[in-house]
Amino acid sequence: MSEREAGHGWGSDFPEFRSTPARSIRERLERFLGVASPEQIRAWDDSIPPLQREVDKALLRDTLAATYSTILEYELPMESRRPDVILLVGAAVVVLELKGKSEPTIADLDQVSAYARDLRCYHRECESRSVIPVLVPTRARGYAGSIEGVHVAGPDALDDLVSRFVRDIAGDPVPRDRFLAESAYRPLPTLVEAARELMSSGTLRSIHRAKAATDPCVNEISSIIHTAALTKSRHLVLVTGVPGAGKTLVGLRTVHAHFLDDLAVARGREKPSAPAVFLSGNGPLVEVLQYELKQAGGDGKTFVRGVKDYVKKYSRNRESRPPEHVLVFDEAQRAFDAAKMADSHDGAVTGSEPEQFIEFAERIPDWCVVVALIGSGQEINTGEEGGVGQWRLALEKSSRGAEWTIHSPPALADEMRSHSVTSEFKYALNLDRELRFHAATDLHKLVADVLSDAEPSDELGRRLEADGYRLRITRELETAKRYLRERYSDDPQARYGLLASARDKSLSNFGIPNEFQATKALKHGPWYGDAEDAPGGRSCRRLESCVTEFGAQGLELDASLLAWGTDLLFERGRWSDRRARGYKRGALVHDPLRLRINAYRVLMTRGRDALVLWIPPLSELDQTWQRLSASGFRGL
Repeated sequence: MSEREAGHGWGSDFPEFRSTPARSIRERLERFLGVASPEQIRAWDDSIPPLQREVDKALLRDTLAATYSTILEYELPMESRRPDVILLVGAAVVVLELKGKSEPTIADLDQVSAYARDLRCYHRECESRSVIPVLVPTRARGYAGSIEGVHVAGPDALDDLVSRFVRDIAGDPVPRDRFLAESAYRPLPTLVEAARELMSSGTLRSIHRAKAATDPCVNEISSIIHTAALTKSRHLVLVTGVPGAGKTLVGLRTVHAHFLDDLAVARGREKPSAPAVFLSGNGPLVEVLQYELKQAGGDGKTFVRGVKDYVKKYSRNRESRPPEHVLVFDEAQRAFDAAKMADSHDGAVTGSEPEQFIEFAERIPDWCVVVALIGSGQEINTGEEGGVGQWRLALEKSSRGAEWTIHSPPALADEMRSHSVTSEFKYALNLDRELRFHAATDLHKLVADVLSDAEPSDELGRRLEADGYRLRITRELETAKRYLRERYSDDPQARYGLLASARDKSLSNFGIPNEFQATKALKHGPWYGDAEDAPGGRSCRRLESCVTEFGAQGLELDASLLAWGTDLLFERGRWSDRRARGYKRGALVHDPLRLRINAYRVLMTRGRDALVLWIPPLSELDQTWQRLSASGFRGL
């Protein structure tokens, strides 16, 4: 097995680690990473020799140290995070994070603490053991003590510190092969139950609304899953819905279902503890869901994962089999085509994202169900323009396509009917009611009309107003902010926030932080979830930081304040993207104007109670102001 397939850069007992030339260890780590920066190589060269010296001290002091293990660059499965060093010493698991500095920062402490927490929550061999986080500032000397549960020690103090752990913690040693086993890292049963209880209790504010309205769809999927398990067959289920109809809730309810435990097939001597997983390429959505689900323990990753890391894990080693039987793929209409997949994974992955997932699912023993959640008109990124038909093509290309059945709503019949794969069409698989917007069922129609080139009408706006949905517009930013603060002054649980397009070049001049670096640094979990006065000042209610279409898609607020940019102008009777920020050279974009319009479709459909538009006082936006004002938005 290659280093990439093994999931760690180096693993050996203490004697082998001590006797291997540091350069050889570093070269092994380079092969594992594939591409290592000069800074990373320098860090390895600086840290491996001191570690070897400390290991040598341990071997001279204690004969049992010959049974201890050193693991470098252990990649947490289905993630891209890698603790620098894991030591299996006696009954303890010690996580070392090395930093080339003399004083640790709070971020350094939080990083190594999170590694230890996730190992405790998701690693079978750590379930009942002491997992100890240690931060090692490589320019420091001596032991600096414990800060919020994290030990801080210079390299010279590691031997004494580890010896103390061995002396104080009783129990059997951790076998390295069992620690590194592919099946060892999975949600622990207690965490699974806690997540299910949290899901069923209805306490998750941002995702637990209108459960009854999604029941028919969830029941249909449940029936398909039971049929798959009974007949040992494979099924692709496509669920469609307008924005805000509850597709994410359907997916989350499906993966948290208790009955999946009884249907799962044992791998070896045990069944998977979590037989289903919710996967999304929408990073902010994953971040927010995990932030909400942290109440159950761990880091909210029991049932919710990012697509990219999942693909990386199972494309790396074709012999590995997903432990789940049910894979829920969110925003499946945005699945990457083959060219984008190759670019996203540095050429290590071939075929489209649907092709990858069908191949992964076919490795699952006995039966599997892939649930694809599909929105419309929300392709906003490069490589997402292939559409839902890629899923049918993936099955038709598979040598095992005859084993599959496609289930979709009748509206997809033209795209999903196949000459080689069985197809069934069910009305229950379409969610056509906008749960996000209370009784305002026409918001997506109004947005579609606004973003078309047709003559504007305020009829839909008046209808929405009658239904209680508020459409407001102003050219004064402070007026918009004051409106939201006053409206929700007696509702501290309400969430309102600032949104802006990622391709606009003018808004930063007005204090709207929509630049790449600003939005990259934003933490979406706290932004959507924290109270206004929460420590750190990261709440959306402060109306200071903003999210773009990439941080808003699939998520919701009670009210949104959209700063309209010059990247989408209404000029001479039609929409134009002539002022939009360009794409990088070689970007796989077929229709940039369509992506801009889709971006604004996402941005305009995030608020449950209200949409407030701020149009900057720029003359080039005058026609845009007139267009929007004539479409039913009322001036503040």
